[in-house]
Amino acid sequence: MPPILYAIDPAHSSVHFSVRHLMVSNVRGEFAKVSGTVKYDPEKPETSAVEATIDATSISTRDAQRDAHLKSADFLDVEKFPTLTFRSNKIDVEAGGGKVTGDLTIHGVTREITLDVEGPTAEMKDPWGKQRMGASATAKLSRKDFGLTWNAALETGGVMVGDEVKITIDVEIVRA
Repeated sequence: MPPILYAIDPAHSSVHFSVRHLMVSNVRGEFAKVSGTVKYDPEKPETSAVEATIDATSISTRDAQRDAHLKSADFLDVEKFPTLTFRSNKIDVEAGGGKVTGDLTIHGVTREITLDVEGPTAEMKDPWGKQRMGASATAKLSRKDFGLTWNAALETGGVMVGDEVKITIDVEIVRA
């Protein structure tokens, strides 16, 4: 049986992140627009493949001024780099999930990252007759690894924005 092609359902998928602010709290945000495909082989899940594209202009932290700064050349520079992309190159399957390793490109810089995955769920038929599955994934990355180095020193020591970014992905895929 060949792999089954699924499309990421953007209305039921999300990419969230959090990063330390002023060394005292976490600021959370999301990218509202994500698309892509999953080629899933239920008999040999380790041969599956994931490709995703995130619209960098869809970033939202619930603060328009901060969002504008994140879109600027200080951070994502969405004029030059309007998308973030992920392409898997290795899948390790474990009970209840596994690890998906692949190339993440942010701000024109590509680095290999590993996502810790829960799922996929069993395929089910939605009320409109389409076959769907879901999964969740988490990862941590360094902003500096992707050339996102803007920061400001604080009078009391430390920096305004932490380097470690925590990512949480919830994805629903529908059979193409």
